[in-house]
Amino acid sequence: MKEQNLKILVIGSGGREHTLAKICTASPLAEEVIVAPGNGGIAREFKTLPLNVESNEEISQIVQEEGIDFVVVGPEVPLCNGAVDELNRAGIPAYGPNQSAARLEGSKAFTKDFLNRHNIPTASYGNFQEVEPALRYLSTCALPVVVKASGLAAGKGVLICESVEDAEAGIRDMLSGSSFGDSGKEVVIEEFLEGEEASLHLICSGESYVTLPMSQDHKKVGEGDTGLNTGGMGAYAPTRLVSAEMLEMYKDSIVAPTLAGLKADGIDFRGTLYIGLMLTTDGAKVLEFNVRFGDPETQVILPLVDEDLVPVLIESSKGNPLPAELKIKSQSSMIVVLASKGYPEAYPKGEVITEPDEAPENSQLIHAGTALNENGEIITNGGRVLGAVGCGNTLYDAKDNAYALCEMVYYKSKYYRKDIGHNEFSRK
Repeated sequence: MKEQNLKILVIGSGGREHTLAKICTASPLAEEVIVAPGNGGIAREFKTLPLNVESNEEISQIVQEEGIDFVVVGPEVPLCNGAVDELNRAGIPAYGPNQSAARLEGSKAFTKDFLNRHNIPTASYGNFQEVEPALRYLSTCALPVVVKASGLAAGKGVLICESVEDAEAGIRDMLSGSSFGDSGKEVVIEEFLEGEEASLHLICSGESYVTLPMSQDHKKVGEGDTGLNTGGMGAYAPTRLVSAEMLEMYKDSIVAPTLAGLKADGIDFRGTLYIGLMLTTDGAKVLEFNVRFGDPETQVILPLVDEDLVPVLIESSKGNPLPAELKIKSQSSMIVVLASKGYPEAYPKGEVITEPDEAPENSQLIHAGTALNENGEIITNGGRVLGAVGCGNTLYDAKDNAYALCEMVYYKSKYYRKDIGHNEFSRK
């Protein structure tokens, strides 16, 4: 692989991929960045190509036709389908885990067994593929209890059940295939953990890794963290919830045993490992693993990195040792997700979006669920439409910049939470 004038392909169509494309194009190593399939806003900045991200054959075809030198795989579905394996067989370096490693996200049941086997702190649990054993286990659980679809469910396959009846209904719906299709054909019933969540992102190359700034996501659709779970309504970084000393403890108790456990199990993990942590009174416990950058966390953590990330991604893809640490700006960043009213349930599409000609200083508008209509106008095309990102010397500055940008955008069903970062602002 050549080391400069790289033609880079970013696979995906959301806010994460828009951010990754911006990061890649800022690298002196990049000659051209292509995004497939991209979205309406991405298409105004980058060359985009149609792509079914679930088709390894189509991915390989684009790489060959375009003469791609390096691929960054954004979403979890192609990773779980073995896109990186396919590209590596063709001699193309690709950032992201192989199919075996991607099981950490593709199967919550696999992950819970992995955590248990390697004595990594997590909630007590049971995995089930049949209703009756699941209900018997449920009868032994304290309320509230968590019921999860084991497979991929776009961040929505988690039910926090306050009653046995709700939990039973969730289990039956999932195992029948009516809630989440094949993703729900195995369920995890899990102890409910109390505490605050934090997101730890690592770039890994076997047991070598670097950490990115700690962030906190807001999963609930409503203000005050109420309502249904979503793919994320906003995030900020860094968070004072996790001190430097606490992070070192997590590296010892969670990160090192996870990477050592993967190696012991014959899994060569390369790419992003996103560890969802619940900080309980008994210490940090693993809620979940994701094997790609979080969305919307990517939009706030990557702009805080004060160096070229492309060489780090390339070294990870090759399985080479990574630097001891990354240079991080002493700033804060916040994203407020602009959604379509009704999300994460039914919502309208096709509404014309009015946005500023240019984002104000220290802010940027990231496109997620957008498309172009026949008149070349940007229109809504998803539940999470845009991300208003603000940066600043303090989180208050970042918040002001993000929310000022929110006000400059209009579409008919625009909805966003007004309280992103509320936990951080309440800390003493």
